[in-house]
Amino acid sequence: MFKNSWFPTVFDDFFSNDLMPHTNATAPAVNVKEDEKAYTMEVAAPGIKKEFCRVNINDDGNLCISIENKLEHKEEDKKQHYLRREFSYTNYQQAYTLPKDVNKEGISAKVEHGILTVVLPKMKKEEVKVTRSIEIS
Repeated sequence: MFKNSWFPTVFDDFFSNDLMPHTNATAPAVNVKEDEKAYTMEVAAPGIKKEFCRVNINDDGNLCISIENKLEHKEEDKKQHYLRREFSYTNYQQAYTLPKDVNKEGISAKVEHGILTVVLPKMKKEEVKVTRSIEIS
């Protein structure tokens, strides 16, 4: 249905199995869906609260997603006066080039059941300006 869509191809290339083993970072799993009205990104973020997620458009017009989680677990056994601490820190940052038909003003995001969902609504066909004439003086 959307075989000629440019947007999913970018994600397919970035998250291909050939590229990921060569990186030293662990990236969360990302699903990208498209329908007539929007692109939808689903980023796996188990245990992450919305306070640790940031989604914005940078100066270059790219979608930036950041997820940062600091987890500290303390357990104290009063009989032995034993203190046990475990630290965990995860940080994920990625910038995505958006297709020209995304309405950047209408982008929304939510965290629910361990998934960060970012909805990128499409502009109506008449709103998309792919080309323009430039007058030569």
